[in-house]
Amino acid sequence: QVQLVESGGGLVQPGGSLRLSCTASGFTSSIYLMSWYRQGPGKEREFVATLIKSNGATIYADSVKGRFTISRDNAKMTVYLQMNSLKPEDTAVYYCKAYVGQSRSDYWGQGTQVTVSS
Repeated sequence: QVQLVESGGGLVQPGGSLRLSCTASGFTSSIYLMSWYRQGPGKEREFVATLIKSNGATIYADSVKGRFTISRDNAKMTVYLQMNSLKPEDTAVYYCKAYVGQSRSDYWGQGTQVTVSS
């Protein structure tokens, strides 16, 4: 099994920056990729970014491309989401997800709240 814990959420003004962290534990060697998703008020969960563990390749949603950066610290088993030039529409609960290729299973963190407001 894989367990994920997110942290780093909070309140920030439009145009500001925030960095989220997701730390994995358990059977982490089975993880193929790590992703960030978000769910705003009254909205469905949407894809934000993905990092492939084996080669570090990244994928971004068009809505965050050029503003957000996903990165990793393999020693700490942690994935980060650096968020710059934040907009009110970025307000959401941000979730970390691990994908295990062998079982084709997803594992989700508990989420962390990000609020962008004046």
